[in-house]
Amino acid sequence: MTHDHDLVLRPTAAQTAAALNPPAGRTGGDLVVETLTGLGATTVFGLPGQHALGMFDALRRSALRYVGLRVENNAGFAADAYGRITGEAAPLLLSTGPGALMSLAALQEAAAASAPVLAIGSQVPAAGLGGGRHGYLHELRDQRASFRDVVKSVHTVRTQSQIPSALAAAWESALTAPHGPVWVEIPQDVLLAETTLPVVTAMDATPEDVVPRPELTALAAHLLAGAERPAIIAGGGVVRSDASGKLLALAERLDIPVVTTFGGKGAFPWEHPLSLRSWLEDRHTTDFLEDADVLLVIGSGLGELSSNYHTFAPRGRVIQIEADAGKLESNHPALGIHADARLALQALLETVPERRDPTAPERVAAVLTKVRERIEAQDLGLEQRLVAAVREALPDRSPSFWDMTILAYWAWSAFDARHPNTMHSAQGAGGLGYGFPAALGAAAADPSRPVLAVSGDGGAMYSIAELATARQYGLDVTWLIVDDGGYGILREYMTDAFGEATGTELARPDFVALAESFGVPATLTSPETLTEDLTKSLATPGPSVVVLPALLRMFAPTHL
Repeated sequence: MTHDHDLVLRPTAAQTAAALNPPAGRTGGDLVVETLTGLGATTVFGLPGQHALGMFDALRRSALRYVGLRVENNAGFAADAYGRITGEAAPLLLSTGPGALMSLAALQEAAAASAPVLAIGSQVPAAGLGGGRHGYLHELRDQRASFRDVVKSVHTVRTQSQIPSALAAAWESALTAPHGPVWVEIPQDVLLAETTLPVVTAMDATPEDVVPRPELTALAAHLLAGAERPAIIAGGGVVRSDASGKLLALAERLDIPVVTTFGGKGAFPWEHPLSLRSWLEDRHTTDFLEDADVLLVIGSGLGELSSNYHTFAPRGRVIQIEADAGKLESNHPALGIHADARLALQALLETVPERRDPTAPERVAAVLTKVRERIEAQDLGLEQRLVAAVREALPDRSPSFWDMTILAYWAWSAFDARHPNTMHSAQGAGGLGYGFPAALGAAAADPSRPVLAVSGDGGAMYSIAELATARQYGLDVTWLIVDDGGYGILREYMTDAFGEATGTELARPDFVALAESFGVPATLTSPETLTEDLTKSLATPGPSVVVLPALLRMFAPTHL
């Protein structure tokens, strides 16, 4: 009997001739870009450094598009967004030591948000590997160790013949559910040395599906069909697996209310009668979910933000569908189903009978009314108007990228994403500086629609240098900077906790003049003119900045 893996594709005569006579002047760097091309990559992000020059020199002999940013961390954020928007692995080219380490915060966000990033860094010459102290520039005792706790997998290359296989293995790892960042490192001399190896052609690195076990989905279908008060929490895994259509079909078949996590924004229609929206930091929502006799959690680990800061204590039976096995039952006992959200939802749709509950929309409306009344009692009209202004100005299918700033914290709960995979933030790892460079990566991924970035003045200073990148590549990103003179959310946290804030007040530039010095048009706006100014900027091709001086407040928490 012949098995598929026994079949070997025989080279054609042309392939044999090409293999016997590879073009001259190629290096290990060429093997890198040839492999990336063979894997299907079209765009790479990064920043050159001395040890990595072999890769960057090879780029000019390839068809790959290079988008270079000014700081490695920002290049990582751009690659993260490219991976989120396209679902493809985004190559990120980095140098050794300081250049590599500067990407760690971005790779942590990619890991937390399951964004597929293929980070390829250089290393000291191969003779320096192994932990000895040779005194090479950028040398670390164990560079891999710096990445091992952050990324999904680590791959070290020692010879040129290992490059294609290492990159293919890393590519497959990055795109295996749950998606995530991976790290490959290649010594400087391996990248620079001439090679006589044949040109790398198409590579097969198709990841395996994470398929649910049928006895588990059968039990889950039985529990849902017999439930009296079921509810669904839809997380980022629904968005990443492109399963929002199947989620909608299941919710409507069973009349089950759905709340989306902050990472799952857009996974379920905001205005649907069964939509509890995203008010997870509200005790009324928490109470509703705790009262469910069967709770289906799809693509979420029910972490801190998704559990109202771990105050959520479900009383009913929990079913958890999650592609990351480490998240299964990590916070609550459950019927854990290790699977891609799309495949598990499909299995449920094929199994579960219809279930009618005419009271479900009424119960959803009652919760949303309580939430609205709680917010309206806090004199937060300005914040609500700003969220509405951004929503009105932003085209429905344009992606938005939100930094860690008060307006973003509002948007997690109150912003209607309207479509899946259009609203992204740094809430996975919670680092500053994400919004603008991520938006640049999204604009590189899909130049057909404008992209919005939202930052505070503190977060904006993390990535202000990328105005040069936006101008250089003509990327269609409008950057809204909410200027409140400091780290606004930390100011509020410290004032509430200690009576006064320390280290939160910031001197900052004239953002309008600074943007214009980069050749980027900028507008000083106000709450009254924000919709008009944002609409105009988003409709004008190329980068632009809109600066909004405003002191915002958060709604009161319910978990304390």
